[in-house]
Amino acid sequence: MNKLLYILIAILFFSCSTSKKIVDKPIVFDQKRVELTREYLSERYGIQQESPKILPKMIVLHYTVIPSLEEAFEAFDAPTLPDWRPDIKNVSGLNVSSQFMVDRDGTIYSLMPETNMARHVIGLNHCAIGIENIGGTEELPLTRAQLKANIWLVEYLSDKYPIDYLIGHYEYTKFVDHPLWLEKDETYRTIKTDPGKDFMQKVRKATKNLNFKPVPENPENNDI
Repeated sequence: MNKLLYILIAILFFSCSTSKKIVDKPIVFDQKRVELTREYLSERYGIQQESPKILPKMIVLHYTVIPSLEEAFEAFDAPTLPDWRPDIKNVSGLNVSSQFMVDRDGTIYSLMPETNMARHVIGLNHCAIGIENIGGTEELPLTRAQLKANIWLVEYLSDKYPIDYLIGHYEYTKFVDHPLWLEKDETYRTIKTDPGKDFMQKVRKATKNLNFKPVPENPENNDI
């Protein structure tokens, strides 16, 4: 009887610790977005293909600064860049986005198919899955619930795809001159701090068993 009870407890614990709901909340991915994505792949990276598909080899963690899920979703939803992003519009008219968004209560939202390219990290979109976290400001720091959700999502994605790297957005320029770096314009860079070094360190510590490759040492492109 005791043995049966232990087995039931173990099954319950395993199922609770490994299950997590991903809520579908798709942004517009119509023919216009497909065309702009294909154009981005071609012009920025020299990748000529008929579909917007990627083979994920990297996970990039972000924060939105935008304080609410609905506002962030609205910013990503349209296929084309809004007027308030003139700083990057001359590079491409494709709107920014990510494959996932994590609300402050830890709820994970899927914004698009995991293997569709999203515009979220210069030079690496062709191989990167992006996870956006709502908030990230001094007034709205990332939450413990978001931390747990990011850890779970990294484990989930690593089980599905050949993920080699887990990075924070602020680390992206360390990949300049790396074989995965494909951005053609040497002047196209933006300064990033997300998702914060403390948050990144905690996710890395919790997922160290996945044995990701270390972020390249690139002294000329450190944490800009």
